[in-house]
Amino acid sequence: MAVSISVVLLLLLLAVLFMRQGGLKISHALVCMLLGFYLASTSMAPTISSGLTATADMVSSLRP
Repeated sequence: MAVSISVVLLLLLLAVLFMRQGGLKISHALVCMLLGFYLASTSMAPTISSGLTATADMVSSLRP
């Protein structure tokens, strides 16, 4: 678990640095993809999923 959290934090740091640089290259996209896979295997996955679902439901209920 400790190794997984360390990898997630490292990938998160790299993803934030890549986003601040501006351009998204293939290597940057791979880091973001790996971050998603590692986040899916952590204990935060259900919280992230329910938060995204709630946000999507709220946005879909808005009428212009």
